[in-house]
Amino acid sequence: MKNKTIKVDYLARVEGEGSLLVKIKNNKVSEVEFKIFEPPRFFEAFLRGRHFTEVPDITARICGICPVAYQMSSIHALENILQVKPDRQIRELRRLLYCGEWIESHVLHIYMLHAPDFLGYEDAIQLAGTSPEIVNKALQLKKAGNDIVNLLGGREIHPINVRVGGFYKIPSKQEFNKLAEKLKRAQDIAIETVRLTSSFTFPEFEQDYEFVALKHPEEYPFNEGKLVSNKGLNITVNEYENYFREEHVRHSNALQSTKNNDGIYFVGPLARYNLNFDKLPDSIKELAKEVNMLPPCNNPFKSIMVRAIETLYACQEAQRIIEQFEMPEKPFVDTQPREGTGYGCTEAPRGILYHKYRMDANGIVQEAKIVPPTSQNQKQIESDLFSFVSKNINLPTDELTWKCEQTVRNYDPCISCATHFLKLNFVRE
Repeated sequence: MKNKTIKVDYLARVEGEGSLLVKIKNNKVSEVEFKIFEPPRFFEAFLRGRHFTEVPDITARICGICPVAYQMSSIHALENILQVKPDRQIRELRRLLYCGEWIESHVLHIYMLHAPDFLGYEDAIQLAGTSPEIVNKALQLKKAGNDIVNLLGGREIHPINVRVGGFYKIPSKQEFNKLAEKLKRAQDIAIETVRLTSSFTFPEFEQDYEFVALKHPEEYPFNEGKLVSNKGLNITVNEYENYFREEHVRHSNALQSTKNNDGIYFVGPLARYNLNFDKLPDSIKELAKEVNMLPPCNNPFKSIMVRAIETLYACQEAQRIIEQFEMPEKPFVDTQPREGTGYGCTEAPRGILYHKYRMDANGIVQEAKIVPPTSQNQKQIESDLFSFVSKNINLPTDELTWKCEQTVRNYDPCISCATHFLKLNFVRE
C-alpha cells in the first residue's frame, strides 16, 4: 500500500511526552520531525531574582533522574563567578555523588527501558515475569547508586545536602565504609551487565558523528574539563556560546542546539566513551576488548553497552573515592556575593549539561541559561531517524515503527529536561 499513515499514541519506555512524524513520499523519506509538545516549565525564569544560595536546590527539581547533574552544573557556574575553588576532598566527594547518579540512571535505562528491545519483551514487567533474576540483580545494582546519593545528598531524589562551596554536612568514614561493601557486589553485577549487553544483536547502523564531551587531562569526566570533539573542537566551558547556539523550531516546545549555526552534534555516553576511553582503568579497557567494544564506535544502538561500561566505572570510582576518603576540615568553602557572569558544564548521564548565570553584587541572579543534553541531541535524533528509515523503508510497518521507537531509546531522552516522547506517526504518500 503506497499511501499509509501509522499512528502510535504513546511511545513507551522513555521519560516524557512528545511525538514523531515521519513522512514518506514516492518510497523515500521526505521529512522527520521529533516533536516535543510538553509545555515549557520556565525554570530559568524561576531562578531570576533568587539568591545564589537557593539555585542548587531549585535546579535539582528540574529532573528526578539526574538532579545531581543540575546541581553540579549550577554550582560550578556560580563558583566561577565567586572565584571559589573547593579543596581536593570536596572535589572527590562531588565525583562520588556523580557516581551514584550515573549508576542509578544508567541501570534504570539499561534494564527497564532499553534491554526489553533487545531481549524480545514488551516491557520490563514482562521481563521480570520470565527472568526475575535479571531484574533482581538490576535493582540491587541501582540501589547501590541510590544509597550513594541518599547518604551524601541527603535523600535519593532531589538531594538537599549540596551547596555552593561544598556540602552542608559530610557523612562519617564509618557510614561511607558501609557503602564500600555494597559496591563490591555492585561491581560484580555491573560486569555481568557488560557481558549481557554485549550478547545483544545490534542493527548495522554506523554513522558519521561529531561527538562532543568534556575531556579532563587526568580522569574520565564528571564535573570538569574542556569541551572537545572528534572533529577538532577544543574550548573552555566559558567559550560554549561562541560555538553553540539554540534555536526554536515550529514543531518543538524545546529549543534545539546546533554547533556553529548549522552543525549537528552528539552528546552522551557514546561521545564520552569515544573521546575519553584512554582515561578508563586498565581492567575496564581489557573487559571492553573482551566484549569487542573498543573505540571508535559509531553505532548508536551500542550505546547500551557503553552505559553498562560506564556503570562499572562508576562503581569502581566510587569505591576508590571511599577507600581514599579523608574528612576535610570544613564541609564547605565560605562564599561572598560577587557581581559577574559564570559558566558551568558537567556530564549528566545523557551528556553535557551547560549552565550560565549572571549575578549582581548582592548575590541575586539576574539571568539564567540552562542547556540540557536532550535538547542538544534533538537534531541528531531526527537525523538518525531519517537515515534509519531510509535504509529500512521496506520493512513491514509494525516492525519499522518499533525500530524507530528503539532508535529514539538509544539516546535515553529526558524530554522533561528539554522542556517529555510519546506519539509516533508515519504518513506515506
